[in-house]
Amino acid sequence: MNEPMKQLVADLLAALNAHDVERVAGFYAPTYEELDVAQAAVLVGPEGIRRTLANYLCAFPDLHFTLDDLITEGNRAVLVWTLRGTHRGTLMHIPPTGRLVAVRGTSLLTIEDGKIRRGLRIWDLAGLLRSIGLLPEL
Repeated sequence: MNEPMKQLVADLLAALNAHDVERVAGFYAPTYEELDVAQAAVLVGPEGIRRTLANYLCAFPDLHFTLDDLITEGNRAVLVWTLRGTHRGTLMHIPPTGRLVAVRGTSLLTIEDGKIRRGLRIWDLAGLLRSIGLLPEL
């Protein structure tokens, strides 16, 4: 496995789990672009990362990511992750429910010159909405 990329991912997850928004933003290139299944628009640059992460931290102040699997090839990394937290703040205009959530997702990252340049985030948004009581169990 690509050791520098493995280390970058480990450092990124440590910053995420420390809720260090500025440190997290520092991993992303100024020209970063991300497609996220939960977002209507493309997320752009470190500022987009700061804003998005701040929103999730307000909604889930105990937010924690677990890396379930990591695959690297060339300058790309695929992260399979689980997000856990307690819904204690507004998210997507949804008031806090106090419910615990565990949501799985996958991120595909492209790394250039030691920075994350592109991202694709596919995650279980319906599972999140079920966890906080907005969708029925299947």
